[in-house]
Amino acid sequence: MVPLYSSKTKNLAWKISICSVFTAVIAVSTMFLSVNIPATRGYFNIGESAIYLTAILFGRSVGGIASGLGSTIADLTLGYWLYALATFIIKGLEGYIVGFLTEKERIEHTDLKVKTPLVLIATITFAGLIMLVGVSYYVGLMEFTVTTPIKTSTFQFIMPEIFWIFLSAASGIAIFYISFRFDPTLSWHIIAVLLGGGEMVLGYFLYEQLILGVAAVIEIPINLGQVMIGSVISIPIARSIRTRLKASVN
Repeated sequence: MVPLYSSKTKNLAWKISICSVFTAVIAVSTMFLSVNIPATRGYFNIGESAIYLTAILFGRSVGGIASGLGSTIADLTLGYWLYALATFIIKGLEGYIVGFLTEKERIEHTDLKVKTPLVLIATITFAGLIMLVGVSYYVGLMEFTVTTPIKTSTFQFIMPEIFWIFLSAASGIAIFYISFRFDPTLSWHIIAVLLGGGEMVLGYFLYEQLILGVAAVIEIPINLGQVMIGSVISIPIARSIRTRLKASVN
């Protein structure tokens, strides 16, 4: 029988505590800013930042469970119940993938023959999809809805074509530059986030297209935006926290 205060018990208790805390963090970050998308009955949010932060810091098990539960709680709370089950699977798998790959970061990834094709594929895929779908479906009059615990506000604005061209170019340059300019660990974090985010984009596209029967292609740039914003917010914060923790241990 395992003693009450054994290392295994402590480790399990620690994981449960961390899962509980970051499930709440992911739920709150997802609900904090939500932009309704009438065509797909979904919404834009910044929950990816908390998902990636959790997965990078705590790995696959905590990342997968907290991401699935936290995102599902947000869906149910905001009234997007059609997405709840799909969200639990898709976001849970997203957190698991990022956490799993982050755990493998000690593997040597400085070989340009391995890194260059991965980064190039990620750059072309994300930048190309942003421009193609954005210019095709998100130019003209747009409606922007901000939901907070206090009230819901709706705004209308004109989205110019140049915005998507600029965003696509900036995203591609940023991915390619950061992947080769900084240390290998950062490059691996970027690859992990892009692969996890790619699963999320594909998962929702298939669910909306095959199950809900809505115009799923319209939400591709929205989900890509979530991935990009999430990576920009989460990776620097996660690296800063990990650096401080290592310094305090040493």
